[in-house]
Amino acid sequence: MVECGLLRDRRVELLRGDIVEISPESPIHYATAKHGSKYLETLLAGRADVRFNGPITLADSEPEPDIAVVRLPESAYFERHPLAADIYWIVEVAKSSLKTDRDIKADIYAIAGIPEYWLLDLVGQCLTVFRTPQAGRYTEEQSLQMGAIAPLAFPNIKISIERLLIQAQI
Repeated sequence: MVECGLLRDRRVELLRGDIVEISPESPIHYATAKHGSKYLETLLAGRADVRFNGPITLADSEPEPDIAVVRLPESAYFERHPLAADIYWIVEVAKSSLKTDRDIKADIYAIAGIPEYWLLDLVGQCLTVFRTPQAGRYTEEQSLQMGAIAPLAFPNIKISIERLLIQAQI
């Protein structure tokens, strides 16, 4: 459908085999995702590829997470999108998409076996971290508003929650 042009000029994702239209990004959503990807790029330089608003390929889904932290080398993705085995963790930014990101996408990422999923809630100004996928669900969930967190893949790197969350009037 994409190649035939049927979905031209429409923002869509493939979720659980269904084509789902994505709501337009608000300026704060875009700015937070872009700022976060740049911040993570500086911290993970030479260790991981930080992808911004790009598709990943899972069994029955091709979501476009706001940020995907994937294995190097970048050249591995010249002919394909990252697969679940390539992904260290995913970051989604949510304002109007909180329910979809918390419920549907969390399940999709857990089913795929992605070890870690971070959800930046712009309304609640918190980071929810999902870890340890088992039987299609994450078994660990932690919400944080300040401080630092170390991703599972890089336990020696401390990531500031305040730097990920743009403190803005929403």
